[in-house]
Amino acid sequence: MREITNYTILITGGAGFIGSNLCEYFLSRGNRVICLDNFATGHRHNLKDCFSNSNFTLIEGDIRNYEDCQKALQGVDYVLHQAALGSVPRSIKDPITTNDVNVSGFLNMLQAATEAQVKRFVYAASSSTYGDSVGLPKVEEVIGKPLSPYAITKYVNELYAEIFSKTYGIETIGLRYFNVFGQKQDPNGAYAAVIPKFVMQLMKHESITINGDGNYSRDFTYIDNVIQMNELAMATDNITAVNTVYNTAFGDRNTLNDLVAYLKYYLKVYDPAIANVTVIHGPNRLGDIPHSLASIDKAKELLGYNPKYSLQEGLKIAVDWYWNNLK
Repeated sequence: MREITNYTILITGGAGFIGSNLCEYFLSRGNRVICLDNFATGHRHNLKDCFSNSNFTLIEGDIRNYEDCQKALQGVDYVLHQAALGSVPRSIKDPITTNDVNVSGFLNMLQAATEAQVKRFVYAASSSTYGDSVGLPKVEEVIGKPLSPYAITKYVNELYAEIFSKTYGIETIGLRYFNVFGQKQDPNGAYAAVIPKFVMQLMKHESITINGDGNYSRDFTYIDNVIQMNELAMATDNITAVNTVYNTAFGDRNTLNDLVAYLKYYLKVYDPAIANVTVIHGPNRLGDIPHSLASIDKAKELLGYNPKYSLQEGLKIAVDWYWNNLK
């Protein structure tokens, strides 16, 4: 397994939550990092610690524009493709834009990366690909039918990556992210992720609404586990480990009720009144998967993955960051 240092890495969507954390990490490891972002959902303030590094380059562009993709890929060794329009509800409201970004944009990047002869194309896949599959834990080779336009787009990414690997010889690895959380995750907007949204509401003493009875469960995955998986996907020299997909998770599940209880517990250290904030239960959300739990055996065996942070361990760090940066 090679050490990932002194390479040129393109991170698409690098101003987003996951992308900006990846930018910071790989700069700290002595790499040259190029960030391609159109700031549709990302933020410049996520990159504030990168701008002072001479090895960092920001290209403001759109993966739907093929010339932008080609420009960003000049001299690149590895691609970490994070750019996408996330959110199941957003995709249900606007499937056309979701498809344009997540499918057409993905294909642009994959084609341009093939032409640029990059060493490897690592991309953000999604646990939504499991769809209506009811078996737990989720195993990479067993998926169901997608439950949203977003899920369809992320599955199409996997199909395109597989075809490009077989047809054009580009090495690809897809990482099926499971409910990633951590510092820099945006708490604002209609499609904000549940953890930062709940944190903001709790800090303001606003009642929070859980979709359903709160017994839906998720494999919440702290950002540092995701960074580890991206690095392992780039670094592996095991030829049997490439041109496939991996669950990127902790390998445990917690209900939404559990999540809220943990958030209150860690936040009340800063403000005891948070323990008494009201929780409301609303209707289940269209397109939601009831339960999500990943098998991480494949990643452990082929990549040497060893996640360090459980939900509770990650929340301790994340809540501290939220309190000091978002209040």
